[in-house]
Amino acid sequence: MRRLAFYMLVVALVLACSYGAAKDETVDELKARFESARPEDRADLAIRIAQYQLRIADKLYSDGRADQARAAVEDIVTYSEKARDTVTQTRKRLKDVEINVRKMADKLRDIKRTLAFEDQPPVQQAIDRLEDIRTTLLKEMFAKEREKEEKKK
Repeated sequence: MRRLAFYMLVVALVLACSYGAAKDETVDELKARFESARPEDRADLAIRIAQYQLRIADKLYSDGRADQARAAVEDIVTYSEKARDTVTQTRKRLKDVEINVRKMADKLRDIKRTLAFEDQPPVQQAIDRLEDIRTTLLKEMFAKEREKEEKKK
């Protein structure tokens, strides 16, 4: 009985590890999937790419490689914009994308506080652009709410 339980535990761990390994895709793989994805799936992929790039940018800034980190920060904004464009077209998952963009902007603010003064402007520009994305999404969400209320009248 103990042996069976042990083997079941080992099998479960192996499956969990293999699932986790299969899920860890590189940024380039995610970008390639994004280009060929259906419109409904693009927002999720774009946010995953942006979040992945955020982790990379944080690590690069911590390692003192600000030039490479700037490229990752630019990708964060680019793919956040692509997510915004996708959800405004499909009119689905607006709230999820807005929440994720807000969290990324907050994380970039935290990163900015740790940087040297000369490295801060590109990060601040990215934060500003993310806030613009959020504003657009919020307007879209509340315009949708107003339309529903007007139809009820």
